[in-house]
Amino acid sequence: MTYCVGMVLDKGLVLMSDTRTNSGVDNISVFRKMTHWEVPGERIIAVMTAGNLATTQAVISQLEERTKAPDDRHNTVYDAPTMFQVATEIGRLLRDTIDERQSANGASGHGRFTASIIVAGQIKGMEPRLFLIYPEGNFIEANWDTPFFQIGETKYGRPILLRAYDRSMSFEDAVKLLMVSFDSTLKANLSVGLPLDMMVIERDAFTAGHQRRITHEDSYFQAISAGWSDSLRNAFNQLPDYSFYAQADETA
Repeated sequence: MTYCVGMVLDKGLVLMSDTRTNSGVDNISVFRKMTHWEVPGERIIAVMTAGNLATTQAVISQLEERTKAPDDRHNTVYDAPTMFQVATEIGRLLRDTIDERQSANGASGHGRFTASIIVAGQIKGMEPRLFLIYPEGNFIEANWDTPFFQIGETKYGRPILLRAYDRSMSFEDAVKLLMVSFDSTLKANLSVGLPLDMMVIERDAFTAGHQRRITHEDSYFQAISAGWSDSLRNAFNQLPDYSFYAQADETA
């Protein structure tokens, strides 16, 4: 399992993903699930993946044409004139890759090779855009009614995003918000784990303005985790007390 979030702000895009992949409790590995490509001054495109690791790695390999000799390789995302067409091409590759692997494995392969992808980026002269691509290859685009997408283990980190998101918030506050969301998920589900990868894409910058890998030793993440736990306990203690006797008096 994994957890990835892509968020749209007035200022641009913020992305964060974990790196844990596992096949049972005794086979846990770290794999980067965030990949990006950029042409300075012209475009930046990033993807985050969740699902079957072999499937998502195959999609990335096809985008980068890793089967060819290095001098013959050309990433197809560099040619797409719009982010919509980037999402269309990645969706097609995802659908075809899943179909190929399921067909090769017959009935035993049904449902085993599923994956989903978040695509984010900006091409010069156009708005920053964020897409969620489903295993079938179709996709939806974020808007101000749905300004963030999650893939993987989404339920534990969603409530904080719904309550605290603000499209006008700073990149720094957005990163803090995502760290709280990830901390809540890490506490609740062992299939999501550190380190985390984070990227900020500022509007019209066409480069990854801020990238960071957040490890177990990261002092800021440790402070966020401890501070959030303390804040929840304090908020709980400040709520009105419940009384069995008061309820009994009201029903008497």
